[in-house]
Formats: sequence, C-alpha cells, structure tokens
Amino acid sequence: MRFHRVAAALTALVSVSTLSITSTAQAVAPTRDAAPAYQKYVALGDSYTSAPLVPLPELLSLGCVRSTSNYPKLVAAMLRITDFTDVSCGGADTTNMTEPQDTVLGSNPPQFDALTPDTDLVTLGIGGNDFGVFGRIIDTCPKLRASDPTGSPCREKFTVNGVDTLKADLAKTQARIVDVANGIKARAPQATIVLVGYPQIAPASGTCPSILPFADGDYAYLYSIEQELNKAVASAASATGTQYLDTFGPSTGHDACAPDGQAWIQGKDVNLLRALNYHPRFEGQAGVALLTAKQLTGADPTVTAAEQAGFARQARELSRQAAKADLPQAYEASLNRLRTGAQR
Repeated sequence: MRFHRVAAALTALVSVSTLSITSTAQAVAPTRDAAPAYQKYVALGDSYTSAPLVPLPELLSLGCVRSTSNYPKLVAAMLRITDFTDVSCGGADTTNMTEPQDTVLGSNPPQFDALTPDTDLVTLGIGGNDFGVFGRIIDTCPKLRASDPTGSPCREKFTVNGVDTLKADLAKTQARIVDVANGIKARAPQATIVLVGYPQIAPASGTCPSILPFADGDYAYLYSIEQELNKAVASAASATGTQYLDTFGPSTGHDACAPDGQAWIQGKDVNLLRALNYHPRFEGQAGVALLTAKQLTGADPTVTAAEQAGFARQARELSRQAAKADLPQAYEASLNRLRTGAQR
C-alpha cells in the first residue's frame, strides 16, 4: 500500500515538476532554432546536487534521494540536452566516484560508470562529505550552543593544539577533488567540466538561532568553513584546467537565515514539502542551475530579483501540489523504513 501511495503521489506531481523545470529553463533557453551546445551531459555529486526532499523524488533512486527538480535536471532543460544522466547520490564523497556507495536501500554503482568518451558536459558537486566535515559540523555544533550561546564553542571544539582540524581536512579534500577532476578528464576527454561550489548556509553577519541553532560566534566559523571548502573546490578547478562555478558569492542574502522565498537553504528542521534539514530548497537548486547555465552560455552568472521571485513562486506551487498529493505521508513512511534499516 505504501509503495502504491508513493507511486500515486509521484504520478500526480509529474506535470507540476515539468512545469517548474520549463518555467525555470526559459530564463536562459537558447533560441528555438539554435542547436544545443552540448549533446551528452552527466551530473555527479552529493546531496547538495541530488536535493533530498525537494519535490518530487525520483522513484527509482530513493537510496540516493535524488529529486527530479534538482539543478542537473534544470540545467539539462535550460540547455535543451536530451542525452542526460544524473547519478548524484546523497552522502557521496570523492571515493564514490570510483567505488560503489552503500545506501540503506542498496548499493549505488560508482558514479564514474556514467562517463563515456563522448560525454561533452560534466558537472561535479563534491567535497563536503569527505572526512565527515559537513556531518561533524551539523552533528556537533548545535549541541554546543547551550554551553556558550554567545561564544564559539564549535570552533574551540575542532581546534586542537592550535590547529583547526576541519580546515586541515579540507586541505586534504582539495587533493581528492583534483584526482576526481583528472579522472573525469581521462574518461571524458572532450567534456566541458564544471566544479560546482557550495552556497552559503550561514549569513556573513547576524544570527537566527531558531533556524540555525549555532552559538553566536560560530556563525562566523561556519561561514569560514564553507569559504575554505569552496576554496578547495576552486583551487582544484584551477589545478586541473576545469571550470569553477561560484555559488557562494551569488547566494549572499539567500542563506538559511533569509526570509522564506529568499532562502536557498533549509534550516534545522526537516520539511517534507521543501528540503532535508541544512540542505538546499528548490530555490537553491534553481539558483545553482541558472548560474550554471548562464556561465556555460557566456551570460553574467547572477540571479536577479525577478528570477528569484520566480523560483519562490515555483517552490510554493511544488509544495502545494505535493501536499495535495499526500506526498508527506509517503515520505514519512519511506523515512521510517530508512530509520529502521539504519538501526539494524
């Protein structure tokens, strides 16, 4: 029964998702008579690419929690690419490019398996999960706020003998991303390769503890960790002659503390109609897609206020239709199965 509920919900939402992708794609769509610049696109990445809980989910990739409204799907629509493969998977790190990834619903093949010599466009969003950096921040920092709400207990926790252990791990992550980029070049030598950075989670200034329950001083620390992560990605792109897409700068004002409709990132609470906690909402996926497509087509990689307002409208419509189709109940049943499997 629960499987049929999921299937019914997905069927009800297909037309809504198609409309959202079409509407977003119109922002940078080539002229009707122009030939697509890219013929075969492969998307690689972690959960910031797969977009868990962004309506609607891919029925056959529940272990990787991919969304049919994630930025790779939007990019493919914007650039009118019909030969498109998205193998992004929640929880992936650089090792899962060449090795299988275990999920609670089975093993996901190495993401590099999707690459072929005739692949001509590859986007890669990876690095946050290496050495458990993202997970350690999210699991540790909110628990420390009560001990020193105006201080920086998280930064102090991860600083050992004067060394910031998270930033030290990010320096090692850069070398891994270099290896991944070179691996893509070897398998798809004709491809344009775009290393996609991570958007802002915390604001540059100010706090919102009801949304991001970090100690006041740790907002700057989280911001600096993301800067270092993006520096690692950008440096890897420079070292390998690939493109870097900056999403950190353009996401200023769209962090988790931003008002609803402006925020690209979900806060501490899971929203079954929007996104997994601390992960991008539809607005964030649409923003990254637009930035990617604009960079690839030579347009100014920015998001205008009008474009952002359009993302917000599409997000509200997707959430409304998901609720109407009882998708939250289907999600909850799936999440319960995931929790049960994880505890075994």
